[in-house]
Amino acid sequence: MGIVNIEDELHEQLRRASRASCRSINAQAAFWIRIGMLCELNPGLSFQELVARELREAGVEPRALTATAA
Repeated sequence: MGIVNIEDELHEQLRRASRASCRSINAQAAFWIRIGMLCELNPGLSFQELVARELREAGVEPRALTATAA
């Protein structure tokens, strides 16, 4: 494990995003790094396609949620 120096503003954005995503700051940074790396390696795939692929590889089957009338 290492230490990464980032700008204060990026750290603040990480802090805010981690709160919104219910992740730790480190988990949010790791998520952004992983997604960024996957985007660079797969420029033809959208963010949604990359996340769906990662979920499938983890054994989760993403399904579209549909609203039902109450």
